[in-house]
Amino acid sequence: MLTGAGVSAESGVPTFRGQGGIWERHRPEDLATPQAFARDPALVWRWYHWRRRLIHACRPNPAHLALAELEARLPGFNLITQNVDGLHRLAGSRAPLEIHGNLWFVRCLDCGERREERRLDLPAPPSCPLCGGLLRPDVVWFGENLDQELLERAWQAAQEAEVMLVVGTSAVVRPAASLATAAKRAGAFVIEVNLEPPPNSSQVDVSLLGKAGQVLPALLEAS
Repeated sequence: MLTGAGVSAESGVPTFRGQGGIWERHRPEDLATPQAFARDPALVWRWYHWRRRLIHACRPNPAHLALAELEARLPGFNLITQNVDGLHRLAGSRAPLEIHGNLWFVRCLDCGERREERRLDLPAPPSCPLCGGLLRPDVVWFGENLDQELLERAWQAAQEAEVMLVVGTSAVVRPAASLATAAKRAGAFVIEVNLEPPPNSSQVDVSLLGKAGQVLPALLEAS
């Protein structure tokens, strides 16, 4: 399973792209790069505090819950997500491969400590309770590489899949966009769930048009 922003949009999480997306009002090069954080960590953290407050009120929708139930039912189920909102975890997914990171985790630039932090009253910027170093959001910024271990696990899951569902994503952002292609080439049956037809229909076997929160529970009920 590969999920994107369309899944969380049904929970009210703003999308990064498209009309009304977060990037429509902010320049990502000013707020989501290592250079921006080095230049003004307080400014970057104020923006992330705003994002965290927006997402804090969002709750998992039927699509998130259906995927958690699928994981409970199916041995060998793997959930790969491009989303950083943490809603899959809140829905009960035990080990989502969050290849772009998680907005609710922080990482120390000095000692490398990584931990979940859901408080909304963090200082801007916060410091590490272990060593006093500067904490950053544990998300992948523009210009950064994805975590190699997570990416390798995602590739392995795609290449070993019998069935792969691509849900709520246009699958145009690489390397995530290549996962469905890799699964297809390895012999998987690829199903896309989205509001619009796939941009490259040759990469999928079936395209189910509709909201993920409606389509996935129906698939679960039929399984």
